[in-house]
Amino acid sequence: MGDSGSLLTTELAAHYSRFRVTERVLLTGHSHQAWPDVGFEAQQRAWLDAAEFVDDKWERAALQAARVREGFARLLGDSPDNVALGQNTHELVTRWLSALPFRLRHRIVTTDGEFHTIRRQVDRLAEEGVDVVTVAARPVEDVAERVGRAIDDRTLAVMVSSVLFETAEIVVGLDRVARACEKHGAALLVDAYHHLNVVSFDVRAMGLEGAFITGGGYKYCQLGEGNCFLRVPAGTRLRPVLTGWYAEFEALEQTHDARVSYARGAGAFAGATYDPTSHYRAAAVFDFHVWQGLTPDRLRAISVRQIGLLEGAFRALDVDPSVACVESVSADRRAGFLAIRTARAADLARALRQQAVFADARGEILRLGPAPYVSDEQMRAAIATLSRLIT
Repeated sequence: MGDSGSLLTTELAAHYSRFRVTERVLLTGHSHQAWPDVGFEAQQRAWLDAAEFVDDKWERAALQAARVREGFARLLGDSPDNVALGQNTHELVTRWLSALPFRLRHRIVTTDGEFHTIRRQVDRLAEEGVDVVTVAARPVEDVAERVGRAIDDRTLAVMVSSVLFETAEIVVGLDRVARACEKHGAALLVDAYHHLNVVSFDVRAMGLEGAFITGGGYKYCQLGEGNCFLRVPAGTRLRPVLTGWYAEFEALEQTHDARVSYARGAGAFAGATYDPTSHYRAAAVFDFHVWQGLTPDRLRAISVRQIGLLEGAFRALDVDPSVACVESVSADRRAGFLAIRTARAADLARALRQQAVFADARGEILRLGPAPYVSDEQMRAAIATLSRLIT
């Protein structure tokens, strides 16, 4: 299968038939990608395993979870032993926050470009007296440097994204943030949700060996809900206050002393009983990506070409910039979607949906996110529809 012309879509789209990807234009690849049909089969298998094995299903569920950790580890360039799983990133982020020594330090450094998972929780902590330092996320070219300067010996934690969720701008220089955190003894959490599986990510190459990294499968990984992760640095010995009994799963039958016990490393961030259906689906989808050769590098090349097509088609409309304009981001610094700034973003997203073109809006940004199963013809048709609506 070549990566030119219709770019996989004729053959690949057939594997997404239940999402009807050829019948509507799904430009929400940055938010919710279609699931390949193997995911449906895997969900059925989860139900059948529960029916057949009842409480003994958990042995099989554990195997699925292990495959999901392996899948995320491949995308991170890390070991599965360093990956904890959760139903959503908020569950994992709050568990991480609860493990930090708030009795010793009270300052959190973040940016004003964080997704609501971090933004809302940090704002609420500020209401309870936590000292929150918010650094402007833009201009993105030097945000890492500015965050680094805000870190000092009072800093408990730093919470930043590797890609800005509103504009798809890639944050470079996070290794400098990591070094500043190490120098001052602060914990670093990187939100990689808008990075993983659309831009290549490598923990070591990016200088993030000592960082906690969170993300999930709802977007570019095509795993659907219930598949999120927290990458935990090797050797971590934190003890989350918000803790589930899975964090001592291996020691449940032992005599417990007065101090709550924890597994080491990522195991300390485990939760409790959950619906394993999502892991069946995710394991099958990860296998599907391997089978189709959909590596992060290949997906990156596909994404860059598709967004270039969308951008070129939109610019050719010659829309008055005061009405709508593409956010100025070079291709090598843009992640998985095209951001168009317009005061009518929300209205346009709704109007596009009525024409079977699925996009979304964040404030004054209309976001168009292609995916490998979206054809060139579909993208050109979407821009033609947008042209009729915007003029």
